[in-house]
Amino acid sequence: MRVREIWRYPVKSIGGEVLPSATITELGIAGDRGWSLFDVSTGTTLTARRTPELLFASARVVGGDVVITLPDGNEVGAGDDAALSAWLGRDIELRAAGEHNLEAGGTYEVPLDVENDADWVSWQGPGGAFHDSAKARVSLVSEGSLRDWDRRRFRTNLIVDGSGEDDFVGGHVAIGDVRLFVRKQIDRCVMVTRPQPDLDRDLDVLKTINAERATFLAVGCLVESPGEIEVGAEVVYSAS
Repeated sequence: MRVREIWRYPVKSIGGEVLPSATITELGIAGDRGWSLFDVSTGTTLTARRTPELLFASARVVGGDVVITLPDGNEVGAGDDAALSAWLGRDIELRAAGEHNLEAGGTYEVPLDVENDADWVSWQGPGGAFHDSAKARVSLVSEGSLRDWDRRRFRTNLIVDGSGEDDFVGGHVAIGDVRLFVRKQIDRCVMVTRPQPDLDRDLDVLKTINAERATFLAVGCLVESPGEIEVGAEVVYSAS
């Protein structure tokens, strides 16, 4: 099994970038989920679960700073809250992880009624980066599990060839000098159904995952040994 693609998503719920190599820190890929859009009026961190239009923008890290390309092609970054607010029609702040409170993460929402986008619940994410859960700082999925679905729907960091990553849960994988503890399977939500550039809304994706994979696609890992990874690197599993 080898790494086929490395993805970084600098801004929570905004499109990401493909990398030839990446630095892995204890919080995951350096810069991954390092920023988010904060809704001043509601106090929540915006995600495409509630605000699907986020997925029509993209973000990349340039010299340690984030650059967001809006759907109209304009580029914005830190200090451009007015442009982001105009785009989304509400008072928005671009925030870096840990910028306002070193201990707190984002406050996120998800609908329990997927088809009607109703019955919303919220929770507090972990600090350090804008991940949904402290139990997964690096996500990994195989091409076998992805089938012919567009990989952008799942926002997974590492795509590997072959299949069988679900069997890694509770064990470890080594990629170069990086060692990961495979903590959990990742359960999927309405996010995977959202439209993106050249992708329509598709409820069947989530229905199929729920029916055939018991809601899970990809695995979430914690970083035991930071380091560097690159496309083509071997992924070595061990039970201990």
